[in-house]
Amino acid sequence: MDAIRICLYVYAGVCFATWLMSVLTREYSWVDRIWSVVPLAYTGIFAGAAGFHDARLNVMFALVALWGVRLTFNFARKGGYARGGEDYRWAVLRGRMAPWQFQLFNIFFITLYQNAILLLITLPADTALHHRTSFTVADGVLTVLFAAFLVGETVADQQQWRFQQAKRADLDAGREPSARFVTTGLFGSSRHPNFFFEQAQWWVIAGFGVAAARAVPVTVVGAILLTALFIGSTRFTESISLSRYPEYAEYQRRTSAVVPWWPRRGAA
Repeated sequence: MDAIRICLYVYAGVCFATWLMSVLTREYSWVDRIWSVVPLAYTGIFAGAAGFHDARLNVMFALVALWGVRLTFNFARKGGYARGGEDYRWAVLRGRMAPWQFQLFNIFFITLYQNAILLLITLPADTALHHRTSFTVADGVLTVLFAAFLVGETVADQQQWRFQQAKRADLDAGREPSARFVTTGLFGSSRHPNFFFEQAQWWVIAGFGVAAARAVPVTVVGAILLTALFIGSTRFTESISLSRYPEYAEYQRRTSAVVPWWPRRGAA
């Protein structure tokens, strides 16, 4: 059985399992809970189809494994795997939809579409499987870039974690936090540096497919759709932040949305 067919079976099984769990528990973050695991499984299937003898595929598998470990750790410490660890944005969205509308949204967007993206972003490994060329300097550069983006996302998540812990400590002690959302460190150059580094890593994975095929293969569509997903997610997240914190508008005016950049001058 070829690797892509195995991946499609995994996709079908994961879709059914995450949808069923959402119905049974009335929590809708089950795709989030398997987000850091399933791409590793898909990449492992492609690398395994080459008998783990292809250098490019092995490096891709190792890099995705590092990505998965980091993301799993960060998600776990925020309580994502605990009961009631649903993404707060789904509760907001449920309040804006009729129950039947949200259930359709759950089936088609949360379950089918998001799981499809998790498969699509790993398809450059299928390109590498079908173009088993030698590991080149370009592959080495891509490996270094992935590692740099991984470090960047780790730093961003740690800065956000420390801020949230300090904010929670102030609130528990009855003190007014010095700030209501993080604007320092990497968040001084991007409102969502973790989003930037996350997408960048998967564009690097798409780059491995380009290096293997020595052309731009159709499998870059995964990175494109992931970026589109993050654009929508960023806008929705910021609409919630703006409704909670009026001062967020000033942060938006002076700070780049996603790509790290120098703050704008002249902001109040």
